[in-house]
Amino acid sequence: MTTPPIVSAEAWEAARQTMLVKEKSFTRARDALAAERRRMPWQAVEKTYAFEGPGGKLDLLDLFEGRRQLIVYRAFFEPGVFGWPDHACRGCSLGADQVSHLSHLNVRDTTLVYASRAPQPDISRLKTRMGWEIPWYTITDSFDKDFGVDEWHGHNVFVRDGERVFRTYFINNRGDEAMGTVWSYLDLTPLGRQEVWEDSPAGYPQTPPYKWWNWHDNYEAEAAPHPKWVEVSDAGEAAFRKDRA
Repeated sequence: MTTPPIVSAEAWEAARQTMLVKEKSFTRARDALAAERRRMPWQAVEKTYAFEGPGGKLDLLDLFEGRRQLIVYRAFFEPGVFGWPDHACRGCSLGADQVSHLSHLNVRDTTLVYASRAPQPDISRLKTRMGWEIPWYTITDSFDKDFGVDEWHGHNVFVRDGERVFRTYFINNRGDEAMGTVWSYLDLTPLGRQEVWEDSPAGYPQTPPYKWWNWHDNYEAEAAPHPKWVEVSDAGEAAFRKDRA
């Protein structure tokens, strides 16, 4: 293996600063791409889709769990998939292991679910074995074919306006490998991270950065940001603004 040169601390820091310029450019390009994504046209979902859940039959609207945004990942766990019946697809399983705590998405009016063709008893057994708590439903109709995930994995993003549901985005292939963080999911959604620094269309919900962050077991208990956290997050926001200057 041919390794990079070994240099002094000063030379290493100079190289890091050069790379940092490129990394900041990449971050801002990613933010700009997410801003374009928030302006994508919406596709109306006209068909009714049926799923099976732990409690019985549901439709696509039910999967939102009352929230405004929904991300559905099509995971391959069914007869014929390598690993069946003990495991789901290795790639889909690695993705499930990456999923961050769902409370942070939920508080931003966003629900993440997985969907497969395996029956619910098998899904329940798999979740217990692997320690996954992601809501996971059984596809019973043409949902996977209609949304481009009948032969390969992918994330479909939906938004609802009352009882009407719209498809807003779709990502698959290597785009899936980066998914798992709160930010990667929110950046796929039509409302984004919902923070005031974002470039979003007029009227989109936005709140100050940091203020809404919380311990995952404390969102319901703390209706408003704790004053001490406001103080700490103000300092963080000041540093954030300086960094973006």
